Amino acid sequence: MNCLILGGAGFIGSNIVDALVSKGHRVRVFDLPNVSTQNLEHLSDRIEVMHGDFKNDKDICLALDDMDVIVHLVYTTLPSPSNDNPVYDIDTNLVASINLLQQAVRKGIKKIIFASSGGTVYGIPKNLPISETHQTNPICSYGISKLAIEKYMALFNYLHGLKYTVLRIANPYGERQRIDNVQGSIAVFLGKALSDQIITIWGDGSIARDFVYIGDVVSSFVRVIENDVNSPVYNIAFGQAYTLKDILSITGQVTGRTLKVKFTSSRKLDVPVNCLDISLAKKELDWKPQVSLEEGISRFCNWLRNGSGYPNLN
Repeated sequence: MNCLILGGAGFIGSNIVDALVSKGHRVRVFDLPNVSTQNLEHLSDRIEVMHGDFKNDKDICLALDDMDVIVHLVYTTLPSPSNDNPVYDIDTNLVASINLLQQAVRKGIKKIIFASSGGTVYGIPKNLPISETHQTNPICSYGISKLAIEKYMALFNYLHGLKYTVLRIANPYGERQRIDNVQGSIAVFLGKALSDQIITIWGDGSIARDFVYIGDVVSSFVRVIENDVNSPVYNIAFGQAYTLKDILSITGQVTGRTLKVKFTSSRKLDVPVNCLDISLAKKELDWKPQVSLEEGISRFCNWLRNGSGYPNLN
């Protein structure tokens, strides 16, 4: 198939590109002008790369030419800072995504797959694990805009028959994830540990999250891209919650370091625990995570130590 990966130069996108190319699909990557394509250099002669403005109709129209499937990964905000400027979040993500849906209808796109946020769209859980039918009450602008995009996809399916699938990803981690970001506890912890820096924890470390390895995330996308699926929304996660203290412990074991940790005030945007029910994905996608947390963190650590492009890690 002809697959357009919006945001294909990034952490999740570039790993999906690798998988699709290896399976013989034609891949076009669209990303923002200031985004590095280093993750794609090894595929430079096998894929097409386009840069443009996600909000620009002309740029998106060109990117959609001759495509069958869209994987929508472009996002300009993160959960924490999204509350500081929700207008920017809405303008660059929600409005731009609605424009994308309009163009997809005009171009006759067969299917669109959206990477939503299993860690934020549900808000504070009423019960655990969280199924796809759990109420959605996000407590950050990032989660609200993700959920709104989901709703508009459902609307465009109802009005125009545009096929779509939403994958609500928990907390992905692994090779190519940036360690100098404010999002991604495992990546940040490993980066700080390997460079002998202080790890700052918001709260007392009891916050628990559902972490899923990038290879398992990629396999879920490939399943949806290559097959017709029954449900519009699937949780993609490991299906088990680990506290930040658990992650610190595993990080210390994997790196062989005594970690420097500083605990600070908790944040209102952090839900106490997030653990997703993945039974629907297991049943309908024939998908389940294959990599344990310990193994995944070990693989990530080895990648960081061996040619990741980050200096001063050992």
